[in-house]
Amino acid sequence: MAMKVKEVSELVSISVRTLHHYDEIGLLVPDEITAAGYRMYSNANLERLQQILFFKELGFSLKEIKNIIDDPAFDAEEALHMHKLILLEKRQRLDQIIATIDKTVLHLRGEIQMTAKEQFQGFNFSDNPYEQEARQRWGDRTIDEANRKTVHQPADKQKELSEQMNDIFRRLATLRHTAPESAEAQAEMKKWYLYLNQIGSYSPEAFKVLGQMYVEDERFTRNIDQFGEGLAQFMCNAMAVYADQHQ
Repeated sequence: MAMKVKEVSELVSISVRTLHHYDEIGLLVPDEITAAGYRMYSNANLERLQQILFFKELGFSLKEIKNIIDDPAFDAEEALHMHKLILLEKRQRLDQIIATIDKTVLHLRGEIQMTAKEQFQGFNFSDNPYEQEARQRWGDRTIDEANRKTVHQPADKQKELSEQMNDIFRRLATLRHTAPESAEAQAEMKKWYLYLNQIGSYSPEAFKVLGQMYVEDERFTRNIDQFGEGLAQFMCNAMAVYADQHQ
């Protein structure tokens, strides 16, 4: 049974304006628009909305979510399984924190004594391993898509893109000993961001994650540092600054 936008808004507890925005950017387009102009959402629309909200919970941007869900290789069941693992991990941590609160109350009343270790039971600021795996799983698709687009370009266009990339790297190499937040470095970061979006689809957040890969993956580091030792780390830092300024 189709639902009007107001009904979906009340069901999901998100604003009508948000649903309109999702429609405008092609993230969630209702299956039917009535003659009177009412948006009507089908069961398939609601299933897609559920996936959108799951991915938002993981911190993906709307642009990234659209790319993930629209990918022909996207497996909804696989995604749900990953979401469940992430939430179970979070629930376990929250249960531990709640138990620590209860013990602390008793400790303050003098009814029990807590060790220093017990006082911080449940506090863990390391990444959720399942969430990290999920971001790597779907983040890789952005990179894979960029690679596919590059490979399918005509030979002369591939050569042009390769020369553009090398020129950007060479300019960045001359700046690698300056502050990543400097105007010169950020001007080159803008060029690098625009270049990447010629061959892929990178949100500021994905751009930042890519920069982290430059130092976490030795293959990236080795190739980039051919232009100048320390360039990969400099780019990682400068890309993070650019992303944070353009969220």
